[in-house]
Amino acid sequence: MITLADLWEMAPYSCCKEEKTKVLTDELKQLTRYHCQHCPMYENMLRGVGYDEKKVQTLTDLPFLPVSLFKNLELRSIPQEEIFKTMTSSGTSGQAVSKIYLDKETSVRQQKALVKIVSSFTGFSRLPMLIIDSPSVIKNRLMFSARGAGILGFSIFGADRTYALNEQMEIDISAIENFLQRHEGQKILLFGFTFMIWQHFYKELLKLKKRFDFSRGILIHGGGWKKLISEAVEPQEFNRRLTEACGLHDIHDYYGMVEQTGCIYMQCEYGHLHASNFSDVIFRAPQDFSVCSVGERGIIQVVSFLPKSYPGHSLLTEDEGVLLGEDDCPCGRKGKYFKVLGRLKNAEIRGCSDTYAARF
Repeated sequence: MITLADLWEMAPYSCCKEEKTKVLTDELKQLTRYHCQHCPMYENMLRGVGYDEKKVQTLTDLPFLPVSLFKNLELRSIPQEEIFKTMTSSGTSGQAVSKIYLDKETSVRQQKALVKIVSSFTGFSRLPMLIIDSPSVIKNRLMFSARGAGILGFSIFGADRTYALNEQMEIDISAIENFLQRHEGQKILLFGFTFMIWQHFYKELLKLKKRFDFSRGILIHGGGWKKLISEAVEPQEFNRRLTEACGLHDIHDYYGMVEQTGCIYMQCEYGHLHASNFSDVIFRAPQDFSVCSVGERGIIQVVSFLPKSYPGHSLLTEDEGVLLGEDDCPCGRKGKYFKVLGRLKNAEIRGCSDTYAARF
């Protein structure tokens, strides 16, 4: 039987259901115990629901916290002096944001997992990187939340990092042209948030009647689809339009959240989101929180062994989705694969793309 140390060494989508479930269940039981001992509010909540570790047989038996709790409570399992970094979620004006407290150990674990996951799609060499956003996101600390953290997090995969938009969120034609000239014939990485790519990159290329050749590019994007779906732009249409406009065909959406940074769910070439060795997903019926079957719509619960500085290892999100299968995706990756259907009705907008689109 594999161990937690083995998971770190293995390819990120190589662990089959039985082995992964066993090691994750054991580790998450220990994490639950650890957070009970180090976070009094978490301990009180588990006591309130009558949590009994002896009854936990598998992942679905673990207690979970609503992700919205991090907007209102200071949930951490480390003393104040050990806080290395505080992450905040995206939010529209007047909306409360989640605050996630990281120590150095948790931050390192998150970055290590992110590198393993993304490198399996992009390769292990740093690629020339075009960021489809404005440098002001990083410079302006008031804007530095999940969006800025996302850009910085993915920047570790890039070399010659260049911004495609200027301070006014206008497309910077000369910067893009110079970037492509410097890296002619090379494989390149593009990163951005879904709505920004559509609104400030794709639409502007159409207006300017400008065509760049990104046929050797890999695009990774995320941050929510709410605004684009309202404009009748489905993921398949988004990909098709970008292919027509600039030759991009290697396009990967991802699902993730600041409350579990690092263990993102990348989209494979078949359009399926995948859980890596570092995390898992469970779908729960909204009526009674029972576990959904394959193909049944449910609320997404995310679990991960990465969060040690705060009790974010088992969270019930505000998103709906459907489990498509496990260990049998045509792409060959092991683990659960799924589709996100959208936000729960009346849930606050919180994705990087969607909160920006609401302000826009």
